[in-house]
Amino acid sequence: MRRYSAVPLAFIIACAATPQVPEVPDESVPPGAGDSPAPTEASLASGTAPPTAPGPTSTATGPTAGDPAPGKETPAESGACPSGMKLVDGEYCTEVKQTCNKSWFDKSNKKKVCEEFTPPTVCIGNKVKKRYCIDTYAWPNKLGERPEVMNNYYQAQVKCAGIGKRLCTESEWTFACEGPEMKPFPHGYVRDARKCNGDHMWDSPDMKRVGYRNAREIARLWHGVPSGSQPECISDFGVADLPGNNDEVVSSETFTKNWRGKFDSVNTGGPWYKGVRNQCRPKIYTHNEGFYYYFLGFRCCAEADGKETDPRTPKQKKKEWRFESVEKLAGFTRVEVQDMLELKKKKGHCDCKPCPGNSRCPRSALICNTLCGTTMGDNAKDADGSHLPAPE
Repeated sequence: MRRYSAVPLAFIIACAATPQVPEVPDESVPPGAGDSPAPTEASLASGTAPPTAPGPTSTATGPTAGDPAPGKETPAESGACPSGMKLVDGEYCTEVKQTCNKSWFDKSNKKKVCEEFTPPTVCIGNKVKKRYCIDTYAWPNKLGERPEVMNNYYQAQVKCAGIGKRLCTESEWTFACEGPEMKPFPHGYVRDARKCNGDHMWDSPDMKRVGYRNAREIARLWHGVPSGSQPECISDFGVADLPGNNDEVVSSETFTKNWRGKFDSVNTGGPWYKGVRNQCRPKIYTHNEGFYYYFLGFRCCAEADGKETDPRTPKQKKKEWRFESVEKLAGFTRVEVQDMLELKKKKGHCDCKPCPGNSRCPRSALICNTLCGTTMGDNAKDADGSHLPAPE
């Protein structure tokens, strides 16, 4: 039997035998804080990669973007949300009880993976009214395009702000995934890596090259699928590709100073590997805001009904941050995001120089490729499902 709180499970990130991203401190989680680690997620570099250098500041905002998506119809079509977003409207439960009746133990991960839960999920916490908009797909929120990876937390935040949106909070992402029934998976109570891309075997990344944003290495490690290519990985709110495929970064809602509230950055969803979290509620709290990785993406949220969207996170608003501070930490501004999106729309590319394979990327190339979303090489191949066992 599992209980999940408003800021759900944490995962211990520790694997001494795995290479680390350069200059990454160890940020461990207290024993007993959550499920045991997977080598695949432990290789997220037990902490964070350094953020990029500061850039110029701006206070401009831009229009929303995204493609209308097929799938389940929601009230978003009535005008509550911008194009390319779904409306999430209902009562979110801060703590749930889910009973597992079929599981298996992943030896490499030292983790029990639940294959089947007994419905229904029971709310044992508080019900909180929520109404907001969320992108149908991961950034760039376009049907048929690959989710963009390798942005750190601040860079993802500025990109959302550049189109008039913000990063989702952890409870918003969870609610959009599990739906009103609080299901462990968007498609129901039975785990299925064919519906939400998962169960790929660990492939030993070259952590130095990942840290240096080497395009060919990032492409070699890609086991994702394009947005919208998983017709059964859609939640009851009509939001696609939430667990599995690529991991996503969201904003913390915990203001305590313990391990769960230490960082503004929270990872959710779980990547495409075997034996990791690929559910709606579990989270990772051990990576700070400078962390980036080859399967870490994001999507944006916004206020519903045309209300103004503040791009700052709950913690930043409480601390009265100016958004210019976020832009400095990201290394680029909202205006630069808007300019790059316009350039890509006109030319179809950004003319960025690739980052070298065995040394740090020059700042100009790093910023250009990160802004453009071209940190992945052209040798990437989408997952075809051949890694999965035959259906029983």
